[in-house]
Amino acid sequence: MRIPVTTTDAPAAIGPYSQAIRHGGLLWCSGQLGLDPRKGTLVGDDTAAQARQALANLDAICREAGTGLSKALRCTIYLVDLSDFAVVNAIYADRFEDPFPARATVQVAALPRGARVEIDAVVAL
Repeated sequence: MRIPVTTTDAPAAIGPYSQAIRHGGLLWCSGQLGLDPRKGTLVGDDTAAQARQALANLDAICREAGTGLSKALRCTIYLVDLSDFAVVNAIYADRFEDPFPARATVQVAALPRGARVEIDAVVAL
C-alpha cells in the first residue's frame, strides 16, 4: 500500500506528486530544492545555501514519516553546474555519517524555479 507523506515543514509539491510515499518499509522522497517552506522561494542564489535547505527539507519529510535522514539508503544530487560538486559534497559529508548512503550526482540543464541543486532520497523507516 502506498501512503503519501506531507508536512508543512517542507515546501508543498509544485506539481502532481507527493513529497514522499511510504511503501514496503521504505520512504521514497521526491527531490527537494532549496526552497524556504514558509515563503516558497529559494533561500539564496548560492548552491551551498540551497543544498543545506534541500537537506533540511528532506529531513523534515523524514521526520513526518517517523524516520530521519540519518537512515537514508540512497540519494541523488542534481546540479546545474558540476563545478559545484565539491561545495555540495562538503555539505553532504557534514550531514551524513559513515556508512554514507549510496549516491549518484549528475549535472542537469536546468531545475525548477531556477534552483542550483535538487536532492532526493530513499530512506528506511
